[in-house]
Amino acid sequence: MAYKVKDISLKDAGKKKIEWAENHMPVLMALKAQYEKEQPLKGLRIAGAIHVTKETAVLIRTLKALGAVAAWAGCNPLSTQDDVAAALADDGVEIYAWRNNHEEYYWCIDQIIATKPNLTMDDGGDVVFRLHTDFPDMLSDVIGGTEETTTGVHRLKAMAKDGKLKYPIIAVNNAETKWDFDNIYGTGQGTIDGILRSTSVLIAGKNFVIAGYGHCGKGVAMRAKGMGAHVIVTEVDPIQGLRAKMEGFDVMKMDDAVKLGDIFVTATGCRDVIVKKHFEHLKEGSILSNTGHFNVEVDVKALEKYAKSRQEIRDNCVKYTLPNGRNVYLLAEGRLVNLSAAEGHPSEVMDLSFSNQVLALLQIVKFHKNMKPEVYEIPAEQDQRIAKLKLESMDANIDILTEEQKKYLGSYAEGT
Repeated sequence: MAYKVKDISLKDAGKKKIEWAENHMPVLMALKAQYEKEQPLKGLRIAGAIHVTKETAVLIRTLKALGAVAAWAGCNPLSTQDDVAAALADDGVEIYAWRNNHEEYYWCIDQIIATKPNLTMDDGGDVVFRLHTDFPDMLSDVIGGTEETTTGVHRLKAMAKDGKLKYPIIAVNNAETKWDFDNIYGTGQGTIDGILRSTSVLIAGKNFVIAGYGHCGKGVAMRAKGMGAHVIVTEVDPIQGLRAKMEGFDVMKMDDAVKLGDIFVTATGCRDVIVKKHFEHLKEGSILSNTGHFNVEVDVKALEKYAKSRQEIRDNCVKYTLPNGRNVYLLAEGRLVNLSAAEGHPSEVMDLSFSNQVLALLQIVKFHKNMKPEVYEIPAEQDQRIAKLKLESMDANIDILTEEQKKYLGSYAEGT
C-alpha cells in the first residue's frame, strides 16, 4: 500500500491515541456496529482531507469497516499528528500526511485525488476545488461529497451559485449537532489549549480580543471568560455584535481593540482581520493567533516585512520585534492554533461531527441519482438521531411528548 508519512516508527504511539479516541466516541462506534455487516460503502473509493488526528483515525477505521477504500491527506499543513498518520499507514490506509509546508500539502492532496475517488470528504474545500480545476476528467467518477467546516461550505456554496459545482455536497458543518457543539465547545477548548501549549501564559486578568462572534468565536469567548480574562469582541455583523454585548463583552472596532489587547484570536473565516496598520498599535508582549481554517486572518506576510527581526521562542511561538521596539508573538504561523499547536477538538465532541459524516455519506450513496450538484443541509431527523444516541451514551434521558401534546402543538383552534 502506498503512503508517505513522517516516520512509520511512530505508529505504536499513534495507535494508543486512536484507542483512547475510540473509547470516547460511543455514537460513532454504535454506527459502526450497526452498519458493518451491511457494508453500505463496499468498494467505494473515498478521498478524504480532514485533519489527521486520533479522532479522524476513528472515522477512517469506521469507513473501512463499512466497506470503503479510503485514501487520506491532511487539510492544513500544520495540523497532522505524525504518530496518528503512521498508525493509519501501518493499518493499510493509503495516507499522505505529515506536518508539512504549503507545497507539500498540495502534493498530498493530489495523491489522494489520483486514486479516482467516488466520494470526497473535505474540511475547507481543497479536494473539491482541486478536482474541479486541475483534474476535471475525474469528476465523472464522483457521486458526491461532504464538507466539514464553515469556510469550506462558504466556498462550495459560491461554486454552486456560479454553476461550477459538478456533484452534490452535504454540508456536515451545518448540522446542529456539529456547529452547536464542535464549533462552540471544541473550538473554544482547543483554541485555549493551543495558546497555553505555545505560551504557558496566564489567561486571567488579560484583555482577550476575539475577532468574530460566530459559533467558534462564542466558544472561545466562553472559555476565555471562564478563565478570568476580560473579553473584547470585534464584529462586522450588528446582530452578532449585539449578542456579544448582551453576554457582557466589550464590542469595538479592531482599530481600537489592538491598543488594548494582550491576546488576540481571529475566528472570522475572512481575510485581513489584523493587518499592517494595526501592528504599530499593539502593546508590548501581545500574542496573535488564529482559529479560522485558513491563515489569511492575520497578515503574516506583512508582519514579516514590517518587523525588524524574528526569533522562534518555543514550538509554535515566534517573537517579532517591531520598529518601535515592542515585541509581539505569533502562534502557529497564523494557522489554526487549536490544531497546529494542540490536538484539535476533544474526542467527545468529534463523536458528533464524524457520526454526521458517516450518515451523510450513506445518504449520498442511497440518493445521489436524485441529487443535483448543489450544497445540501443535514436532515433534521439525522440531527435528532445523533443527539439522542449521544444523550444515551451520557446516561441522560429526555421526556417524550404525549399524543395530546402532539395534537396541541399541531393545532391552531385553542386560544387563551
